[in-house]
Formats: sequence, structure tokens, C-alpha cells
Amino acid sequence: MARGEPAFTLGVEEEYLLVDKDTRSLVVDPPQSLMEDCARQAEGQVTAELLRSQIEIGTKVCNNVQEAREDLARLRKIIIDTAAEHNLAPIAASTHPFSSWKDQKHTPKDRYEALTVEMQGAARRLLICGMHVHVGIDDDELRIDLMNQMSYFLPHLLALSCSSPFWSGRDTGLKSYRLTIFDALPRTGLPERFASWAEYQRHVRIMMDAGLIEDSTRIWWDLRPSKRFPTLETRVMDVCTRLEDTVALTAVLVCIMRMLWRLRTKNQRWRIYTPMLIYENRWRAMRYSFDEGLVDLARGVIVPFEQLLEEILSLIADDAEALGCVDEVASVRNILTRGTSAHRQLKDYELEQAAGRSKEESLNSVVDTLIADTAAGL
Repeated sequence: MARGEPAFTLGVEEEYLLVDKDTRSLVVDPPQSLMEDCARQAEGQVTAELLRSQIEIGTKVCNNVQEAREDLARLRKIIIDTAAEHNLAPIAASTHPFSSWKDQKHTPKDRYEALTVEMQGAARRLLICGMHVHVGIDDDELRIDLMNQMSYFLPHLLALSCSSPFWSGRDTGLKSYRLTIFDALPRTGLPERFASWAEYQRHVRIMMDAGLIEDSTRIWWDLRPSKRFPTLETRVMDVCTRLEDTVALTAVLVCIMRMLWRLRTKNQRWRIYTPMLIYENRWRAMRYSFDEGLVDLARGVIVPFEQLLEEILSLIADDAEALGCVDEVASVRNILTRGTSAHRQLKDYELEQAAGRSKEESLNSVVDTLIADTAAGL
């Protein structure tokens, strides 16, 4: 490892929805023993989420992408096997195809109760799941510098992760509807920019002193310095249904961060673009995934996503080699070939409709596909 190079350790969090295998609906009130059994087998790496129909896993601190994949597979299997004992199954999707947020019950936890009281209707609709990737960078100033530059790539990562095309039984027309729900909360969206760690800390302190937030964990940007760990936490992505997609995006993400660090060691940096322009790409990723391309901000034109992805892969080739994840990075092309989870869900629904199935039957088929794809490759 080069002198002064960050550890680039990894931690991945995934949130799943629990469904009844018979009805395919979300289970509103899962047995308490399910969570207890999962937590025991996973040695504390499984936790409850805001709604009782959700469950979250978090890997250990991993030294490389391969360790992250192994731990993710282990945790997914624990959830799948334990849920099956209760005729339930997890789906790794950022929204459920038809169950309504209005029918869900909140997890009785002080933090969640306080969030619901403060945010009211905006919090009650949070029937959404995400994927968070922590990258270990133990230098405070470097974390802020990389956060400023990394914002450019957030729409690209989102476009490859989309898994929330349906909401309450309707095709929303968006590949990632999740963010339209999450963006209703304050302190979401693209991260602010700061000249230093001290400036970031000052702004957090102002909000804390004013009683607006308890601490920086209440800042839910698409990318943020973690409060609990010396990491940069990327939060923009939908949860990937297929494990191999989670691994591919994790590999690409950590390689982009290493590439930005590598530029810094040469007194170079990625150009900083205005949030206005990056938000346009964020919206395009939400709306189309990768189907209609993104704006190349340097050229000011919309470019096919495949071309943009190849440019990124070229930029991070040395970093994939250094971090030992060349194959995992290359596998991100598979997402373009077969589509994201959102593409697969929509195609499945359309095929069922074309075969004369009812809307209910078609949506049930989508859930079945999600159940199968969540377990694929374990």
C-alpha cells in the first residue's frame, strides 16, 4: 500500500422488506421471535427498521470487496432461512410493488417514535429501503474533500441500482420512486460543500445548538461523513435485488473514491460542478435509470450511459487492480445487459399483463421474482 493511502475498508448496509409467501403482501406484524432469531444468528448484525415490515443488515468492517460479498451472502441467507420458518421471505427492493404505507406499523423504538412525531406524514410514508456503503477514510479533511468531489458520481451509481418502479400498486413511471419519498424529509439530497472538516463541524454544531438535530446522524444526505465511523457513507442508491449487483456497485464506488484520492496525491482533483447540474442527472437517474443517458457536465450534452460507464471504468482501472476487485468492477456491465431490478420488475409485470393476467396476479408475479432474485447467487 502506498504511503499515506487510506484503508478503503468497506461496510455495507442493506434494508429488506418482509413479505408473506402466500399473499405476497408485506407482513404488518412479524413475530418478535423472527427478529430475535436473526439477530442471534447474525451476532448483532441484523436490526429493526422504522417499520416492522422492514429489516436491516450490516456487514462487519471488511478489508476488501470479496469479504463484503461473503458477509452479505451470509447475512442474506440468515434472513431468508429464518423468515422461511414463518412462511415469510425478504425482498431486496426499495419499494413493495403493491402494499401500502398506510397499513404498516412502526417499530416501537424511541428514535423512531421521535422521528415520526417530528416529521409527521413525511415519516409515516417511509416504506422505502436503501443500500448504504461505508468506505474507510480515517483523515477528516480527506473525507470532506472527497465528499465534495464524489457528488458528481452519485447519479451514475443511482442509475445502476434502481429497484423502486412501483408504489401502492401503480407503475410510477420512475425507475427509482424511493427518492421522491425520502426527499420529503429535511437534510436529504446532495451533500452540502465545505472547505474543511472544521467548517462542516461548525455547521453541525449550529444545528445542534439550535435544537434542530441531536447529532449528525439526522443529516440524511446522499453522501455524508459517518457519525459512528471514520467513513464516507454513500446513501443515494436503491437496494439492489441481486447480490452480484450490490457487490459490483460497491466495487465501483470504492474504486472511484480511490481514484479521487490518487488524483489528490498528484495535486489534481475532479472538477466541482454546481448542485443544479448534478441534480439534473440525479433526476434523470430516478426517472430513466440508464435508459436515456446522463449529461456529461464537462461537454454539456446528454451522453449514452454505456459510454459514460466505460469512461468511469477506464478512470478506475488502476484502482480496481490495486484494490483487487477487477472482476467485480467489470461485472457492473452485466447490469446494463440485463437491466436493473426496476427493469426486471416492469418487464415481468408487462409480460404477465400481456398473457391476460389480472393486475393483482401480475403484481404477485413481480413479488415472486423479487423473492427469487434476492436469494440468487447465495
